[in-house]
Amino acid sequence: MSHLSDIEIAQANELVHISQIAEKLEVSEEDVEMYGKYKAKLPLKLIDENKIKNNNLVLVTALTPTPAGEGKTTVSIGLTEGLNKIGKQATVVLREPSLGPVFGIKGGAAGGGYSQVVPMEDINLHFTGDFNAVEKANNLLSALIDNNLQSRENNLNIDPRTILWKRVIDMNDRALRNITIGLGGTANGVPREDGFNITPASEVMAILCMATDFNNLKERLGNIFIGFTYDKKPVFAKDLKAENAMAILLKDAIKPNLVQTLEGNPAIIHGGPFANIAQGTNTIIATKMGLSLSNYVVTEAGFGADLGAEKFLNIKSAYAKLNPKAVVLVATIRALRHHGGVEKEEYNTQNLEAVQRGFRNLEKHIENIRKFNIEPVVAINSFVSDTEEEINYVINQCASMNVEAVVSKGWAEGGEGTKDLAKAVVNVVENKATVYQPLYNWNSSVKEKIEKIAKEIYGADAVEYSGRARLNLNRIERLGFSNFAVCMAKTQKSFSDNEKLIGRPEGFTVTVREIEIAAGAEFIIPILGKMMRMPGLPSVPASEKMTIDSNGTISGLS
Repeated sequence: MSHLSDIEIAQANELVHISQIAEKLEVSEEDVEMYGKYKAKLPLKLIDENKIKNNNLVLVTALTPTPAGEGKTTVSIGLTEGLNKIGKQATVVLREPSLGPVFGIKGGAAGGGYSQVVPMEDINLHFTGDFNAVEKANNLLSALIDNNLQSRENNLNIDPRTILWKRVIDMNDRALRNITIGLGGTANGVPREDGFNITPASEVMAILCMATDFNNLKERLGNIFIGFTYDKKPVFAKDLKAENAMAILLKDAIKPNLVQTLEGNPAIIHGGPFANIAQGTNTIIATKMGLSLSNYVVTEAGFGADLGAEKFLNIKSAYAKLNPKAVVLVATIRALRHHGGVEKEEYNTQNLEAVQRGFRNLEKHIENIRKFNIEPVVAINSFVSDTEEEINYVINQCASMNVEAVVSKGWAEGGEGTKDLAKAVVNVVENKATVYQPLYNWNSSVKEKIEKIAKEIYGADAVEYSGRARLNLNRIERLGFSNFAVCMAKTQKSFSDNEKLIGRPEGFTVTVREIEIAAGAEFIIPILGKMMRMPGLPSVPASEKMTIDSNGTISGLS
């Protein structure tokens, strides 16, 4: 097993020119917009709905993770390498990393070991500028709102106390959660309370990920709900004539990015919403691009299956009419030990009894995936601290549920280490695949949708609504947004809204604190418990361990 770091492995790899990767997808060089030698954008005209129907979509999700994550991206990339090794034409389609976690606690999000997408530094940093474009489009709308408050001409009579739109920045910065703007006299605007979200939590990011084409993007941007006038009339971005200017800033960001895996297979990376506070999956356009150009598409959805997968299946797949044919549930022995009640210091110590207790968490996720009429495959993401006894227990328990569990060694061995997983996935796709069905109908009432997710997916007994949340429900109904999808904001550390309830909690109630409206994205966001849309940095951020030398060589990233 390699002792090199992820970035050292990536830097030692010899990349091929991106035009050669495009050739594998039968995309001509003329259709590739180069961003240097190893990155490119793909034009939307390559999307072909007829081809999409004939190809196979595989979703990678996970059990409830430990804070370090269980390796969904690594497994997604490794599985793609493995599928290509066994003769399937496969592309991985992923989200773009956010700088907040890169410099915070999680590190990069380009995979790991010998299952990575490259150029790793570029992908984890500014990449092709998509996040910057989302940030600028979001903040342009903020500037237009505050300018309208200040202006006597074309004044929309917006009540500043009702403005719901926040500015964004792509960094973990708790000091920006709540701020006061417009201070310093009349020339500097109208004083009011404001705040920042992190860029992946921006509705502009959600819209980019939900848009089906450029016109749809523009229409959704115009539908962003801002607040109310003094006489209680709703105000939208289109009332400020903002949608065209915002769309101009996103004209390149809407095009998916093409890069490569360490083994020279195609990777499409596009969009980057978090799964605990947004929908947690790449763009509809990127997924459809992959399915237009590849027989197999492997994609991932963030955090545990109760978050990213639930949203992928209930929101993205339902809206885009996608048909995922298999779901890979990533599990690790260390996460099962965690859910069995051991302390962080014992995650890497053999403990069969803890694994047995912790299996209840994985069991619930397996049950949940089947509620969508899809068969799961469990990928046991291999760590050196795993024991054969613990692995065999998981394999046998899964077998008792008629689920195949396979050890995935993509981190250490790349595609060679995931061939068995690839075969198991192909078996489900070719022999067991059924037509997926969403859990709820978008036309159900908001409460019905929230309670369906809370009870069926989380296992809650009941849902309570704060006074503020009940007012929000009335507002949603009054504005005619009741038929939107539901995008829950919830801790990723538990099925419940209490991060301390590990394993498979039972007999609990979830509390909806408030409900935000994302009218452009066409979903509402119930915020459970103490969730925030602007994270803070940890006491020792990952940034402290990063270095760059005089030649520009980076160390410590990821």
